[in-house]
Amino acid sequence: MHRLLLATTLLLLPSAVLLAQATKPATTAPAAAHPQVVLHTSQGDITLELYPDKSPKSVANFLQYVRDGFYSGTVFHRAIPGYLVQGGLYTRDLQAKRTRSAIPSEADNGLSNLRGTVAVARGADPNSGTAQFFFNLVDNRRLDFVGNQSGLTWGYAVFGKVIKGMDVVDKMAALPTRGLGPFAGDVPNPLVVIDSASVVGEEPAATPAPTQAAPATNEPAKKSGGKKG
Repeated sequence: MHRLLLATTLLLLPSAVLLAQATKPATTAPAAAHPQVVLHTSQGDITLELYPDKSPKSVANFLQYVRDGFYSGTVFHRAIPGYLVQGGLYTRDLQAKRTRSAIPSEADNGLSNLRGTVAVARGADPNSGTAQFFFNLVDNRRLDFVGNQSGLTWGYAVFGKVIKGMDVVDKMAALPTRGLGPFAGDVPNPLVVIDSASVVGEEPAATPAPTQAAPATNEPAKKSGGKKG
């Protein structure tokens, strides 16, 4: 009888252990939320979710400009329907602001320039991105990283996406455009101004503190042309 009870107890122990394991609270820490930024523009608000896990340098660079108050008073100077909307450098009178040093390209991060994503604008040199960024209005896979052979193949680094306010971006793209200041065309009329930008959950941006002259060119190629810097 004692042997039977002992055998029964040994058979029940694994089930009890499994039950205890099943009900034990998970100890794995939840993944950190992606930072979000709100752009308050003259056409409405746009909320971005950023990807520091995929584009750490690009996200850190963008967040620093936001926290410095750099984007306040800048405009979206380039809008091409069916392609992109770009801004982040020029003032209302289309004068380029001074920027910090350029950052290395992270276009090889595996993220694609799909509709609603935001990417670093740059010049012919893949590592020339500073403050400018652009919204993809459609799936612009031709702007993705292909290889590191040259600026033509590097593509443009995606570092976030629009999670609220894509209708505002589309509204910008639907505005009539004109040539103005240093630009022969594609400037929205009226100008779309970023009144302010802020990181969700943080205090409003401080006074801008740029340190380096802005590059003369920082734009993806025209949709009809070949991909270049």
